[in-house]
Amino acid sequence: METLLMAGLGFILLGAILLMVEALVPSGGVIGLSAGICAIVGIVLLFKHDTTWGAIGLLTTMVLGPMIFIWGLKMLPNTPFGKKMFGDSAEEIATKQDLANSHWREERNALIKQTGTALTDLHPVGIVQINGQRHDAIAKGQIIHKDTPIRVVSVDGLQIEVRQA
Repeated sequence: METLLMAGLGFILLGAILLMVEALVPSGGVIGLSAGICAIVGIVLLFKHDTTWGAIGLLTTMVLGPMIFIWGLKMLPNTPFGKKMFGDSAEEIATKQDLANSHWREERNALIKQTGTALTDLHPVGIVQINGQRHDAIAKGQIIHKDTPIRVVSVDGLQIEVRQA
């Protein structure tokens, strides 16, 4: 009779493991159905062994089954399969964006004190060429005419402020 007890507990344990696997590797319900069948077989075997063991197995399965499945679903986004399915998390996207923005900011800040030429009249907004690249710029203090040498005095986001060199 101890064989029924061990077999019943083993089937319930197998059902719990399969339920966790179903949460982590969605299979269209095939693994989940197998988990349910294992749990039912385990409960029936426990009831055949003793009514008390059967009730304990039934209550344990009813309480722990949903908890195991929900835990597995919470773990899913952190698994390699979940990352492929859901993509990057919001934190990973924000980190990549911050890295790209910091690189862009460094490039923009490197323009400070650089010299170039006004490609259009700046009164106060126009286009300048600095290191062979065209930039929108704003004249600081006075109107700057076309072909006048300029120097970058500050960069604030997208705004490049220049003065006559």
